[in-house]
Amino acid sequence: MVQAVLAIDQGTTNSKAVLVSADGRVLATGSAPVGLSTPRPGWVEQDADDLWQSVLTAIATCLARATSATSGAPVPAASAVELVGIALSTQRESVVGWSRSGQPVGPVLGWQDARTAAWCAQLPSTVDDLVRRRTGLRVDAMFSAPKMRWLLDQSDALLGTVDSWLIHRLTGCREHLIEAGNASRTLLFDVRELDWSPELLDAFGVPRAVLPDVRRSDAGFGVTAGVPGLPDGVPIIAVLADSHAAMYGQGCTRAGMVKATYGTGSSVMTPVDGFVETGCTLAWLTDRPVYALEGNIVSSGAALAWTADLLGLPDVGALVDLAATVPSAEGVVLVPAFAGLGAPHWDREARAALTGMNSSTTRAHIARAAVDAVAHQICDITDTIPAPVKSLNADGGATASDLLMQTQANLLGHPVAAADVPEVSALGAAELAWTTLGTTTGWAARRSYRTFEPRLDAVTRAELRAAWSAAVASVRASAL
Repeated sequence: MVQAVLAIDQGTTNSKAVLVSADGRVLATGSAPVGLSTPRPGWVEQDADDLWQSVLTAIATCLARATSATSGAPVPAASAVELVGIALSTQRESVVGWSRSGQPVGPVLGWQDARTAAWCAQLPSTVDDLVRRRTGLRVDAMFSAPKMRWLLDQSDALLGTVDSWLIHRLTGCREHLIEAGNASRTLLFDVRELDWSPELLDAFGVPRAVLPDVRRSDAGFGVTAGVPGLPDGVPIIAVLADSHAAMYGQGCTRAGMVKATYGTGSSVMTPVDGFVETGCTLAWLTDRPVYALEGNIVSSGAALAWTADLLGLPDVGALVDLAATVPSAEGVVLVPAFAGLGAPHWDREARAALTGMNSSTTRAHIARAAVDAVAHQICDITDTIPAPVKSLNADGGATASDLLMQTQANLLGHPVAAADVPEVSALGAAELAWTTLGTTTGWAARRSYRTFEPRLDAVTRAELRAAWSAAVASVRASAL
């Protein structure tokens, strides 16, 4: 019998379940896709019940694959694993509204959703100043508070981020809770006072009564009740936001360490010694708060998927294979501002552009430009980090591409270390759970990485970065 934590990683396009032993071994995994819909330009929605069902499917698949620690042969999960707790890693700023009986009252408004951009732009500058002082963030449609206000304008509802929704359902609709790091992404949470801010609640018109109670990342979030495939009474030990969980799982716990998560969007984070008022977030709250500087990219993996569809390719893997057939994009630049630009530009009016093409441009050059775009956007953020970036720890599904990782090292001018496992966010949440249970972990120090050294000379790197910056400036100028 092997003791294990069930880590649930609920992301933008899929849900994963990972059984993790106390020594960090992945005993079994399961996954299920989650649908996205875009009913109007700039609107990005998910179905709350479908999201929950994807989690149940991932759990069922994972437990069915659980194997005996002694024989390695597939056996029923109950006879192979003692489930000691659950850990959650979840997409962040997305918002769910539900009735007091536990029924969704509308769509999940995804973190990419920009329907409130015009509303945000009309807010007085005093609100943005207040947000910066209290949260370290800025007013933008990506964050939760504008989405919450929109949902409240449609119907009465209890509100929460995705971690709140999953906790609510896992506990048989008994708990209305949110983890502090997820709360810090709402624009409503004072990250120094570590509580909802009355001034921010008033500024966005969100009543305290509809919001969940905030708990430490390791404080416990109730126990399972009535969940298909799980016994009742399993404690939910730890919860982290997915980008924060990746930083924890990468072992980036000290100032000067930098990680990048490559998903539908991307997150670049580095811990800092204390709160700052620009680009700061609460990474997690245990015995003390841990803050991090962060830049968020709206479209990275999504840009690869869009380009694959544009070129009639079956998937992103085929896109990367095509991109690898040419040594460079030959001057082609893709700026994937499909919903505007995130950090460090924060320009929701910018629009996507594909530039630099000529009669010799091929589909492969366009594919290569999409790969380059992901790496350039990461560099845009690392360029703003006060301390010099000497290396970058990378995680997320797109790190499977050697081409992307080598391109990233080339444009960054420093080594990139790609984690050897795709489930770093889930492992980060599981590691916090095991630490809370009193187990010494340190898994990141024992993890292997694929390291990519830069191969471009400084002049070529500067030319490529300058061409990218000019393309970004052009899409911003055209929006004015």
